Amino acid sequence: MNVIAAGERRRSTPGHQPGNVWIRPTRAKKGEPPLTRERIVDAAVALLDEEGMDRLTMRRLAERLQSGATTLYWHVATKDDVVDLAVDAIFGETAVPDRHGASPRDDVTTLLDGWRRALLRHPWAASVPARQRPLLGPNFLAWMEFLQSALERAGLSGTRLNAATWVLYNHVMGSTAVQSNLQLSAEEAEAGRAYLAERREQYPTVAANNYIADDDWDANFATGLAFLLDGIGARPADD
Repeated sequence: MNVIAAGERRRSTPGHQPGNVWIRPTRAKKGEPPLTRERIVDAAVALLDEEGMDRLTMRRLAERLQSGATTLYWHVATKDDVVDLAVDAIFGETAVPDRHGASPRDDVTTLLDGWRRALLRHPWAASVPARQRPLLGPNFLAWMEFLQSALERAGLSGTRLNAATWVLYNHVMGSTAVQSNLQLSAEEAEAGRAYLAERREQYPTVAANNYIADDDWDANFATGLAFLLDGIGARPADD
């Protein structure tokens, strides 16, 4: 029997427990093979760092661990489980501040800067927003708790707090995704500038502001974050 195919079929069989890896109860330890979840996660992060999301399969991960796929399925039911665990491990690499400072804005800025740097160390993680599962790992939730509690201290609550959370989340994830994937050579950047220069009358503002070759990612991220925080702080409370 093809154990990979069998593992895939188990997803839809009666009695299978669907949903997020963090929500499902863990399997009993009795008779558990020697392969651990920690080893699986370490190997998955290494594979993803080296080869990217498209190259991650349960078969390749099992081979990297020098283990059978049956043993791997004992610990993780699907590839999505592996990705969830790997992403949460990334957030565990950098500690969340152990206390809030005097300024909620400074807290948010410090937290999101660390979040961005963690994702840039593992560029594949920027594709996670395209998936259809929420991030619910303990390390990620610790970051989210710090972010939302800082926003709450700044006077936000309810739907306004959630809206602010999402716009800041999207700023980090979107900027890291673009930075990780948009890599122009000097020749490509020059060709882009020449292309816009020839069409300056049609796109005068775009051509004048070096849209193609502006790759100061750090400055753009910081300025964009300042714009967002200014807007979040300036918006009046809902009636």
